[in-house]
Amino acid sequence: MTVTYDVVIIGAGVIGSAVARELSRYHLKTAVLEKNLDVCNETSGRNSAVVHGGFAYDEGTKKARFCVEGNRMMEQLSKELDFPFLCCGKVLVGNTDADMEQLRRTMEQGAKNGAEGLSLIDEKKLHELVPAVVGKFAMWSKTSGILDPFLYTVALAENAHANGTEYFFDHEVTGITKGEGYVLHTARGDFRTRWVVNAAGLGCGKISDMLGITGYRVIGSKGNYIILNKKLGELLPMPVYPVPSNTYMGIHVTPTVDGNVTVGPDAENTEDFAYYGVPQKKMEYLAESASKLWPHIRKEDQIRNFSGILPKWVDAHGAIQDFQIEIRDDIAPHAVNLVGIESPGLTAAVPIAQYVVELMKEREEFEENPSFNPNRKGIVRFAGRSRAEQEALIRQNPDYGEIVCQCEEITRAELLEAIRNPLGVSTMTGIKYRTRAMMGNCQAGFCQMKIERMLEQELGIRPEEVVYSRKGSWVLSGKLREEG
Repeated sequence: MTVTYDVVIIGAGVIGSAVARELSRYHLKTAVLEKNLDVCNETSGRNSAVVHGGFAYDEGTKKARFCVEGNRMMEQLSKELDFPFLCCGKVLVGNTDADMEQLRRTMEQGAKNGAEGLSLIDEKKLHELVPAVVGKFAMWSKTSGILDPFLYTVALAENAHANGTEYFFDHEVTGITKGEGYVLHTARGDFRTRWVVNAAGLGCGKISDMLGITGYRVIGSKGNYIILNKKLGELLPMPVYPVPSNTYMGIHVTPTVDGNVTVGPDAENTEDFAYYGVPQKKMEYLAESASKLWPHIRKEDQIRNFSGILPKWVDAHGAIQDFQIEIRDDIAPHAVNLVGIESPGLTAAVPIAQYVVELMKEREEFEENPSFNPNRKGIVRFAGRSRAEQEALIRQNPDYGEIVCQCEEITRAELLEAIRNPLGVSTMTGIKYRTRAMMGNCQAGFCQMKIERMLEQELGIRPEEVVYSRKGSWVLSGKLREEG
């Protein structure tokens, strides 16, 4: 049976989930189709997690406009949606006359874009801000910050869902039929809708072609990262970048909201949008390059690596283009086509979503939803709370008294709440990203199988049915021996 909707959004990354939340302010039957088993499985969750200031983009571009707007609203969003955000600032560090000239140009561009809190600082001020950095001067962006990209996307999605949006995972769109509205075809059923929003990220070019809006060339830009031990976090109070080029911000070191440090990314073009491996030589290059800025990167402190792929829209000459956000009434009426939403898409997600909705409202009047609730509460973290607060939590729920993930001090209560999440996600990484379990120094060596067992018990599934992250990524494939 074909289900009918007012709007179907393709893609449950940060952009798709932000659009879903904005649309849930209106009386619309909205669905989100996602090919993966959770939100935030690709570009949205594989990045530096930096809230950018808006100075790095050409004047007049959508990247500049929406980045500045997103930066200004992030504090309020974090309060409404209960996700970690820290407005810690950022420095772009230089040493030469050429570096200083580039920083002055960056300052001028930032001022034209409306970026706030930019200043040039000398070596003394730089080392007051970041004592461990190597550099003679810097541009300081006071309003830049860091967040948790997983929890940000989860928060947007859960709030949209609480306001009526339906999420469908493992629903890759394989074709689109146009007629009176659209029929989106998936292997698990068809979805009829009046409106389509292409927020497919790395798949945006494919969906654009299905809509009949052809000609976009979308390439992947892969960046690799190293994650360092939390003990180094106190040496890095804010992100440290080199002086940027015209197209690339350079390999940088960034603290996370949980105290780790990430190193990277580098950048290389790729046609493979599914390979996230990090070769050893890439890790060595990252460490060597970033050590020129921040000389505290040792192999023994590296606990994990990862990579991310940005979808870049390029012209015939390979030049990177601005965000494309369009409705082509002549080709695909009632379809919003988003192409090349790369960095600073994380920062710009909500302003982009608001722009999408305004484009739609220019063509159709939407009735406001008076029961829309912008607020959402996340999972209560046990770690880091005072002894009195922890004791109160345990009295309220004894499951807070059982630590399952020793490295991150994640309790059974937090894990159960994550397993019972409102979106119905049941992967190991879905639990990991919602709680930080398995993210500590032992990288799941102690707690993974305990969490796997909890999934079995809570969901009533067999061990062989527990999935790590992607479809087919089984945690267990069978028994080594039968019990006697």
